[in-house]
Amino acid sequence: MAAKQSSLRSTALINTPEHNKGTAFTDEERTALGLHGLLPPQIETLDEQVVRAYAAYQRKHDDLEKHIYLRQMQDANEVLFYRLLLDHIEEMMPIVYTPVVGLACQEFSHIYRRPRGLYISYPLRDSIPALLRNRPNAEIDVIVVTDGERVLGIGDQGAGGLGIPIGKLSLYSLIGGIRPARTLPIVLDVGTNNPERLSDPEYLGWHHERITGDAYDEFIERFVSAVKVELPNTCLQWEDFASHHALPILERYRDELLTFNDDIQGTAAVVVAALMAAVRVSKSTLRDQEIVHLGAGSASIGVADYIRRQLIAEGLTDEEARQRFWIVDKDGLLHTDRAGLTPAQMAYARPHAEVADWPRNDAGQIGLAEVVARIRANILIGLSTVGGAFTESIVREMAGKVARPIIFPLSNPTSKSEASAADLIAWTNGRALVATGSPFAPVKYGDEIVPIAQCNNVCIFPAIGLGVIASKARRVTDGMILAAARSLAEHSPAVSGLSGRLLPPVEDLRRVAVEIAIAVGLAAQEAGVAPITSPEELSRRVAETQWSPAYDGG
Repeated sequence: MAAKQSSLRSTALINTPEHNKGTAFTDEERTALGLHGLLPPQIETLDEQVVRAYAAYQRKHDDLEKHIYLRQMQDANEVLFYRLLLDHIEEMMPIVYTPVVGLACQEFSHIYRRPRGLYISYPLRDSIPALLRNRPNAEIDVIVVTDGERVLGIGDQGAGGLGIPIGKLSLYSLIGGIRPARTLPIVLDVGTNNPERLSDPEYLGWHHERITGDAYDEFIERFVSAVKVELPNTCLQWEDFASHHALPILERYRDELLTFNDDIQGTAAVVVAALMAAVRVSKSTLRDQEIVHLGAGSASIGVADYIRRQLIAEGLTDEEARQRFWIVDKDGLLHTDRAGLTPAQMAYARPHAEVADWPRNDAGQIGLAEVVARIRANILIGLSTVGGAFTESIVREMAGKVARPIIFPLSNPTSKSEASAADLIAWTNGRALVATGSPFAPVKYGDEIVPIAQCNNVCIFPAIGLGVIASKARRVTDGMILAAARSLAEHSPAVSGLSGRLLPPVEDLRRVAVEIAIAVGLAAQEAGVAPITSPEELSRRVAETQWSPAYDGG
């Protein structure tokens, strides 16, 4: 029995999810801790509890009700919650995180049951250090923070966006093995511009339009300054910030904190891994590809940046790497004559002279269809949140020029996906190499069953967290992110010939996370941001750091 648990007794112990065993407390524990009479007399093993919990879960016929049930279990008994998820990981991960967590964020105020995490609200901006000191546990390894402005593909959810950090940190523990008590979800409640939330009398956030400009920047600065003082060695992950905030915040603070942005860097890493696997399956190299992006927000540009870094690692110059990209957004192709491009977007703008004579639509834009018609695109990546944007004509045009088109519709949730996996397989006569953002069932094509990899950041971010903690890294570098991507690609079942899936199935992710974490730790040491150890010592630390859901003392 853990020392901390032994200091809790009776209802205080039962009401502490970190230490509660429920019906698994032994007779001796019940006597010593004042639990007799508070629990049914039958003593169960963890395995028996899981069977009973799963039966109760199966009686929930609505996905949101299943999500609520699992969240209530997390708030009651963390070991049982994580053990249940591990035993049914493929079935339950979409319920505890994407896509169902999006609905849970929309309904956050209506399904609220019990506090979890921290609400740092703008009206309390002068008290941020004190708010951080109110955290449930003093020692924290990972924070996930959001301001709720760009939740998945469903937009501004205000304080309801806290559902994302809660779900994300569940996966840090489930896959990476980060101890649940050492994680902290935070929402920066700076208001909301969602009229449904503002008009909802049950909305639990600050009923105010979003603050912007200098006031917003100052609020972020106050938060970061408080984290530096209160939790200086904690890994801080930024999540679901709008594009106009996400990259500037990352660039502003990445050299001051142990921090990264999963939407930008985690998404990029898993996409790079899937692309590396896909080009190997197609018997080509990444440097030989022409890459088309639909979407030019922070996530899409972040993906392009890391693909470019990998292209440079494979021998291209920076300019040669940039010339592999064609990026299209709602206003058409990025080119040098377009006004209003950010510096990050301008890095991928095509020379205007190159496309000056290309046909344009009524708004004067060069759209996705025209780009695909004019070039030999090998790779098509969607991060646009425009459902159905990869039309049959566009896909067939692409597939008519390359033997194995690589097509990744990555937008979440499923309704925002640029195409369905089944359509992509059908329109390319089974030749497409597909990875998606939302989960899709395997596709039957002729006599074959084609597995569809979900390009889910869960393949990467829990392992990055594990590697950062085990290696005692002080910063998260680009080299560490690329090391994670390369390690993940090495575990592609498609590359090894085990199946056509480009990324490991979810049931393998916990095992794969150990290998990725070691690669991340080695990269941190090479970059000089972590103490030097032998590879054997780093492997030992990773194994010791990865927590497993089991009761203390048994």
